[in-house]
Amino acid sequence: MTKPDHFDFFVIGGGSGGVRAARIAAGHGARVGIAESGNFGGTCVNVGCVPKKLLAYAADFPAQFEDARGFGWRSGRLSLNWRKLITSKDTEIKRLNGIYEKILTDAGATIIRGRARFIDSRTLDIDGRRITADKILIATGGVPVLPEIPGKEHIKSSDSMFFLPKKPKHIVIIGGGYIGVEFAHIFSGIGAKVTILHRGDRLLKEFDADISETLETEMRKQNNIDLRLNTGLARVDKKYTHYVVQTANGDRIKCDLILGATGRAPNLAGLDAPVDLTPQGRIKVNPDYQTSQPHIFAVGDVCNAHNLTPVALAEGHALADRLFANKHRAVDYEFIPTAVFSNPPVATTGYSEQQARAKGIDVEIYRTSFRPMKHTLSGRDERTMMKLVVDKKSGRVIGAHMVGADAPEIMQGIAIAMNAGATKAVFDRTIGIHPTAAEEFVTMRTPAKPKP
Repeated sequence: MTKPDHFDFFVIGGGSGGVRAARIAAGHGARVGIAESGNFGGTCVNVGCVPKKLLAYAADFPAQFEDARGFGWRSGRLSLNWRKLITSKDTEIKRLNGIYEKILTDAGATIIRGRARFIDSRTLDIDGRRITADKILIATGGVPVLPEIPGKEHIKSSDSMFFLPKKPKHIVIIGGGYIGVEFAHIFSGIGAKVTILHRGDRLLKEFDADISETLETEMRKQNNIDLRLNTGLARVDKKYTHYVVQTANGDRIKCDLILGATGRAPNLAGLDAPVDLTPQGRIKVNPDYQTSQPHIFAVGDVCNAHNLTPVALAEGHALADRLFANKHRAVDYEFIPTAVFSNPPVATTGYSEQQARAKGIDVEIYRTSFRPMKHTLSGRDERTMMKLVVDKKSGRVIGAHMVGADAPEIMQGIAIAMNAGATKAVFDRTIGIHPTAAEEFVTMRTPAKPKP
């Protein structure tokens, strides 16, 4: 048998965390290899953040054209060339795939195409090629999970939404988490009828309750979205050229596409990794991303609850610095900003009001809701909500939440201030930029009254 190739550091998975770790480790002088069976860039680049944001941009244009009429513009009949949109998206994703590969090769990492499988704790088989390594990183990300019901085979995952041959006329989305509401935005924006079936009593259940309440209110104003909370799913049947979704309460919904947006799970199938797992099926790691095997590590969606690309990037970078440059620094998980590209968009950082109270923090709440200036002329019935959660004892702002136009862009700056330890007094003495929505974050002066 041919002697296995040996590496100082071998990475399984060419997504954000894996590529960052491989590049940084190679830059520190380590002999690095990386295995990837698909396209580089992982979920984010190929079937997640990037293509979803591109489709969300496309979905926004009809409303923008409509709003323009209130400002004196007149436009003709609109139409969408779906194939052109998907082709343009594919071209951009292919460009990014190439950038990720070039980053690795320029750093000196060895790319091995194929699916890795553990033979023992230090040996991998990659489609027949044997690899050994002193240290191994598992960065295989996550995969969609579909509901276990009769007719499951007719339900599509979020991964397939980016390659549809034609746009749907009526899509049923199962799930009211961030994936569900983002695709509701996309498909309703391009003119499809959307029905959301969510078994919970509120959207985005992990977010602040005011975000859930505001987003639900705004989504219900949209004519082509049928939002059904507290609604379970019984079965799915195919009927000639369409599908029939039956809810737990007996309703039957005819549609031509069904999206299962009920969550994601660690991508561990076929890996045979000799490491311990958490009860949730994630790889169990310590604060240094070390598994139950001291020389095997894991970062990103495969091991943590923060399924965000920037988190995986930070983890991969910190791990490579520690292992190969003796630089010790921790990733701060307390004030991670995140966004949901729903309609309207959502952004948040830090603690929700509910999380803060559950931790026993005595909080003061500042909240505002207003009609954006743009819509005083557009006529659109849409409101923005902003909220600050303040620790009464220290005065520090420990949570910021927003639903409304430009929320993701605004929240990035708020997150910087919060990571720097900004107090409510700092917010109060900051001069606002007028007229903007963002200035509301520094003009809220009166604490909100407790909700009944």
